[in-house]
Amino acid sequence: MKNTPKESGFYMPAEWSEHQATWLSYPHNVDSWPGKIDTIFPSYHLFVKELAEVEEVHINVLDSAMQLRAADALQRVNARMERIFFHQFPTNDAWCRDHGPAFLLNHDGKSRAIVNWNHNAWGGKYPYELDTRIPIHIYDWLHSHDTSWRLYEPGIVMEGGSIDVNGCGDLLTTRSCLLNPNRNPDLTKEQIEEYLYAYYGVDNVLWLGDGIAGDDTDGHVDDLARFVSPDTVVAAVEEDIWDENYAPLQQNLKTLNKCRLSSGKQLNVVELPMPDMVFYDNQRLPASYANFYLANDKVIFPTYRCLADNEAAYILEALFPDREVVGIDSTDIVWGLGSFHCLSQQQPRYR
Repeated sequence: MKNTPKESGFYMPAEWSEHQATWLSYPHNVDSWPGKIDTIFPSYHLFVKELAEVEEVHINVLDSAMQLRAADALQRVNARMERIFFHQFPTNDAWCRDHGPAFLLNHDGKSRAIVNWNHNAWGGKYPYELDTRIPIHIYDWLHSHDTSWRLYEPGIVMEGGSIDVNGCGDLLTTRSCLLNPNRNPDLTKEQIEEYLYAYYGVDNVLWLGDGIAGDDTDGHVDDLARFVSPDTVVAAVEEDIWDENYAPLQQNLKTLNKCRLSSGKQLNVVELPMPDMVFYDNQRLPASYANFYLANDKVIFPTYRCLADNEAAYILEALFPDREVVGIDSTDIVWGLGSFHCLSQQQPRYR
């Protein structure tokens, strides 16, 4: 590969790095929340309100009518509207983590870039003809305000929720997703690693195994394990040996405990409990505390109306003592098979 972001000094910062903004796509697809889409909005609007307290929020909407409805709802919860910006960039769905771009900074501190990965709705499971255009819409808008923005287009399928980085050369992902033949069937593991190195600016890929029950993404890592510092991850762990998540999460935990970072250091692993099982319409949902989002000065994590919510909050507070830890009920949102990290994509601050 030539003329890649890494060759030019670009890298993806860790999520805890300071943000310029968070990008979202406003929920509207009734097929993603069959029978209960209206129930998700109280928690969704609270999420936006919490974000707007500490950074800009850019929201993709279908049209002017949706923009007016969303703005009215956010005003009613007293969100800071001066920090909320709407863009009429139509989407199929709300999962901006996956259809949004990857935002990169340059080590020289002088330039920024967007990576426009291909998007195929998690292996062609759902319509995606609008979602796949979102990175270009965002790039065009940013470039119209600052022509120093650069655009990279690798030409392969990748989703933001399938990777996590520490900003220091290391990347977490899963075999079950990135090596799934419904993504890039003509690429080997080694070839996919080369794309990860080149387009995220990393030196080391840490591979985990299977995802959790109910996850229609084939095992996104943002439900399993997340970097919380350059040398530490939290790992979702199920304590009930009869639960179907027990074995895959134990295997991932064993893998993480053997991992070394690009620096040569041993990876530190902090266990994060799983919530009680969440079902709706006889379907198990992919409820996980690992789907938290790091906003400026905040950790926003999903709660599920169970005792483990408190334990998860305690662990996150210990890991992020300088951030406010905010739990928001995701019991209805997760019926869409994702939560707050899946809904959001960070744009790092340019210095």
